[in-house]
Amino acid sequence: MEKHPEVKFGKTGVLIVNLGTPDSTNWFDIRKYLKEFLSDKRVIEVNPLLWQIILNVFILNFRPSKTAKAYKEIWMKEQNMSPLLYYTQKQAEKVSNSISNENLMIDFAMRYGNPSIKSKIKNLHEKGCENLIILPLYPQYAAATTATVCDEVYRTLMNMRWQPSLKIIPHYESDPLYIEALVNSINKKLGSINWKPDLILASYHGIPKKYFDKGDPYHCYCHKTTRLISEKFKSIEIKTTFQSRFGPQEWLQPYTDKTLENLPKEGKKNVLAICPGFSSDCVETLEEILIQGKESFMESGGENFDMIPCLNDNKDHINLLNDLIKRNI
Repeated sequence: MEKHPEVKFGKTGVLIVNLGTPDSTNWFDIRKYLKEFLSDKRVIEVNPLLWQIILNVFILNFRPSKTAKAYKEIWMKEQNMSPLLYYTQKQAEKVSNSISNENLMIDFAMRYGNPSIKSKIKNLHEKGCENLIILPLYPQYAAATTATVCDEVYRTLMNMRWQPSLKIIPHYESDPLYIEALVNSINKKLGSINWKPDLILASYHGIPKKYFDKGDPYHCYCHKTTRLISEKFKSIEIKTTFQSRFGPQEWLQPYTDKTLENLPKEGKKNVLAICPGFSSDCVETLEEILIQGKESFMESGGENFDMIPCLNDNKDHINLLNDLIKRNI
């Protein structure tokens, strides 16, 4: 009788997954990252052949310089990594330290860039993880975020001889611990500034309107999160907007950048921003909102502007992630 190769078993692996980040701020690393991200058919839903021509001939020759400049503004030089990678790594470490279960292994991966989903699933499997739990760090489901994480997980499993069991933790836009964490972050920020906001701007990453028209639920989930925050925090008005649009087509409105330009004209000259859809601070929050958004707002007549940090690796967020994992083991 043939002796079976030694196989480790009996473990459950939890993979926390965020969007991704370039390996560095140099042009080639930025280009490599953008190519992977913008080649995803769930992110860009146009004719693939036409899009590859546009992407490779135009976008990947011109956009990396602009994107590199944005990343250089927020890059963590001491750690030599982006904030998104730093905080996702910290989240995985803190969750792992807070769960006392020797058969549970917590790790993290990026949908685009490194460390890849494929490499981390392979690593967990080799360590004896017969069960796999995936936690996409996107509170509000969208096809271009949560679904593409699932796609990559499924593709990886399709090439495995011995597949682990699989569970995907669903969107958590209305989870009480998530809403409580956001409200606590607002109150903490208000306690650290010496001015009162006229408005809190809840800025979510946008998606093209045609995705919404095709049935993507993302828009509804974003508004649901804002509504639930407003029910707990009633002292200042909270307005939902959408940021980071790309290309000429119409995206979800109102646009964050246009709103920031118009608010001072409406008498709202003191504004606090929050980005509930981002689990970690990143180029979209730190550069697009806290630098570009603030500059635009102040130039339009604003007086005070600040941004509430993302939940990052704070205690409330770790408790939320802990709870989501425990409920799904």
